[in-house]
Amino acid sequence: MYNSPPRFCSGCGQPLAPQYVVVEQRERLVCTVCEEIHYINPKVVAGVVPTRDGRAWLLRRAIQPRLGAWTFPAGFMEMGETVEEAARRETFEELHMDVRITGLLNIYSRREAPTVLIVYLAEALTEPTGGSEALEFASFDPESIPWRHLAFWNTEAALRDWVQSL
Repeated sequence: MYNSPPRFCSGCGQPLAPQYVVVEQRERLVCTVCEEIHYINPKVVAGVVPTRDGRAWLLRRAIQPRLGAWTFPAGFMEMGETVEEAARRETFEELHMDVRITGLLNIYSRREAPTVLIVYLAEALTEPTGGSEALEFASFDPESIPWRHLAFWNTEAALRDWVQSL
């Protein structure tokens, strides 16, 4: 699940080694030459539950991980964009749908997970046509969500939160 930790310093190219950092009271990867600390932190993922008329638009993933499973549009935030911009961009990339973010649904994380997922509620402004990351797409009312075929634990958690918000 995790990528291998870096072995070399991104600043000077010398080897990294685990070292207890007193100020932080924990072990970190530290450059053996320039002593730069290399942090391994979770990545931010931004997502949207796009809705219209009490139904949420979901897509079946055309990529790994979880190829063929259902989810809402979400993906990694890029430098130079806000979380909201990332959420709208991912929605357009995956569904070719424009949305208007109406509020924060919730934030999802686990100690062992390498990501933090921030999910917004959004009004679907256009009909989806589907992007290259979607095998198919459909809208679901709360009773018809394919609960047993969802992509990730946080997909289910967010959709349950959406249902509770209705």
